[in-house]
Amino acid sequence: MGETYEASGVSIDAGDQAVRAIKDKVRSTYRPEVLGDIGGFGGLFRFDPSKYRDPVLVSSTDGVGTKAQVATSVGRFDTIGLDLVAMCVDDLVCQGAEPLFFLDYISVGKLDPDHAAQLVGGVAEGCRQAGCALIGGEMAEHPGIMAPGEFDLVGFAVGVVERDRLLTPELVGPGDVLLGIPSPGIRSNGYSLARRLMFDVAGRSIDDPAWDEPGAPSVGDELLLPSVIYAPAIMALLDAVEVHAVAHITGGGIPGNLNRVIGDRFDAVVDPNSWERPRIFAELQRIGDVDEAEMRKVFNLGIGMVAVVPADAATQSIKVLEGAGHRARVIGEITSGTGQVNFA
Repeated sequence: MGETYEASGVSIDAGDQAVRAIKDKVRSTYRPEVLGDIGGFGGLFRFDPSKYRDPVLVSSTDGVGTKAQVATSVGRFDTIGLDLVAMCVDDLVCQGAEPLFFLDYISVGKLDPDHAAQLVGGVAEGCRQAGCALIGGEMAEHPGIMAPGEFDLVGFAVGVVERDRLLTPELVGPGDVLLGIPSPGIRSNGYSLARRLMFDVAGRSIDDPAWDEPGAPSVGDELLLPSVIYAPAIMALLDAVEVHAVAHITGGGIPGNLNRVIGDRFDAVVDPNSWERPRIFAELQRIGDVDEAEMRKVFNLGIGMVAVVPADAATQSIKVLEGAGHRARVIGEITSGTGQVNFA
């Protein structure tokens, strides 16, 4: 028998098995607008323009970074897909857009159908939480480029917003308040530093306690804590009150993301004592003697999303967010300035 594709490291049978394993999970995310089924050359989504006056499509793409390596070390792949969805759909709502549909791309060194099913299962759960449909994706084996067990995960999301409801910096004004929505963990940013501090500097293993206190989670459990998906809560807020801006706090922390939505005529003044940081950040800072400015630049420090609203809408906004399951609080205000984010 001559050479085969499988002998080169790619198994078509494993790919077919993986697709069979994920079909029900993918179908569980479908919205009424989804047409067709798994197996087509493209995902089909019937956009109904009669629902909108002047619709604008908004798109976003992202990955999960080196959090994927933590998942590999722990051997758990059921939550990393949820992180992927969060990174994409929570960007969409920063422009006021409702997430409509999602696509994923998984590249692996060697395809394990169970591994792939866990990854896609996490993506599907994220889509269910976000209210968007998972309408397509790709699984690719890359032998010789990636080792068996290695993987990367990328996602693509599309949403829609009325043109006159787009969130732009022009809406922000002095006296607006900043509402911080908590994040219980690191989400998916700053993992290269977090991994270095935990594993290389502190010399801890994935099963060691994350910090020296009774009942502390393991390093693996803490670093794999799934990202909160804020999109439904932000959509509820947009429907209930006047919102001037929304900033997703990812890479760059509060300074590197809030400055993107306030324009160059105003400053954001943030009170770092207005919320409680999750314990993991104090431990990372202690291990590496990390400067406070570096911590603020790399990590979200416990705030996953910031909404900018008029001061007289703050109380109602907090009630809406609490109704959506988030204990938001005022963490600062907008003042005249030059587009800077300052800490009080």
